[in-house]
Amino acid sequence: MAFGNWLLANGQKLNMKILLATKNKNKIAEIRAIYQGIANLELLTVDEKPFSDVAEDGQTFRENALKKAKAICKETELAALAEDSGLEVEALGGQPGIYSARFAGEPTDDRKNNEKLLQRLKREPNRKARFHCSAVLALPDGREFLAEGTLEGRIASEPKGKSGFGYDPVFIPNGFSKTMAELGQETKDRISHRRRALERLRESLQTLCAGTNG
Repeated sequence: MAFGNWLLANGQKLNMKILLATKNKNKIAEIRAIYQGIANLELLTVDEKPFSDVAEDGQTFRENALKKAKAICKETELAALAEDSGLEVEALGGQPGIYSARFAGEPTDDRKNNEKLLQRLKREPNRKARFHCSAVLALPDGREFLAEGTLEGRIASEPKGKSGFGYDPVFIPNGFSKTMAELGQETKDRISHRRRALERLRESLQTLCAGTNG
């Protein structure tokens, strides 16, 4: 029977279960908001289906997302949705990039990361930056779906705002005068790099949930 086309004996369709391959509660909430309303889709978290940590030792966001999705899919025998994302600053040659979460070292600390970034850019006139997200959905039957998303912007001179997480307090998206942390969650969910990547997976998800992809 094709994956995503499970039926009960009475013909009623089962929900398609996808495990969110992250332990970051902020990312889980953001993904749930983005995929709210897709029929027959059930998003599971590590609370419902525990999984092991996967080393993010790839050279690109795509490599890290693919590795996480495939490893957690294999371990749990569930479809797994993984993403890897971060901030790329033009004046720093694309840094912090894949090291965004641990830019200031371990354990990860958003405030210290932002402080280090602003210090590095203290006398830098070029503030151009972008958020990048690679998202991968891996299925137990071996199929993989990949999507990318970016959000262009610039780095502020100081942190502002209480909403969001990560580099949101210092990132001003193009077309706005406020940081992501000032814009609020609703606006962030609408324009974010993660939204753009995950939206590109929506058609594949809807097809799988409808049971027509087999």
